[in-house]
Amino acid sequence: MSIVARRRLSPEASRDTALQAARDLLIEAGPQAVTLKAVATRIGRTHANLLHHFGSASGLQKALAGSMADAITAKIGEAALRARAGEQEPREVVDLTFDAFDIEGAGALASWMILTGNEDALDPILEAIHRLVDELADVARPDKPIHADTLHLVLLALGDALLGGSMTRALGLPRDTARRLALGALVRSQG
Repeated sequence: MSIVARRRLSPEASRDTALQAARDLLIEAGPQAVTLKAVATRIGRTHANLLHHFGSASGLQKALAGSMADAITAKIGEAALRARAGEQEPREVVDLTFDAFDIEGAGALASWMILTGNEDALDPILEAIHRLVDELADVARPDKPIHADTLHLVLLALGDALLGGSMTRALGLPRDTARRLALGALVRSQG
């Protein structure tokens, strides 16, 4: 049996590797799987190494939330600017937002943090959304309510990620009903 030497990573690379592993665990197994031990095992590091970088499991979750929020809001911001310029349909903004909360796990992570009393870990998400809204408001028409549109879209996407499948089945509605409602509201608001 050969022993494979662990490659020494810079602190930033080690942190980024841990955050990618945490994100993978979130998507694969849910927020309860995002532990220091699980991430350390996944990347071949020690629990102590991750403790050094994040301080605690809640610190890891907060860093993960910040990393995800920055990446997601960058994609959504670019799509929103293209939609405002008429280069694409607003549907992409809606789909990116809904996918971020559902497929990419942001809804489950946010809910988990609230339910476990780690609400301050939501700060990076809220700050990233606020930055995005401020940037978009700078290029928005003054008569268009981007703050209210954002609140509406985020709450619909979060609710859909958590209950959308069950609710649409119970009500006999198509699974994409919340997305269609969000798109309709966005188009009416911006029209």
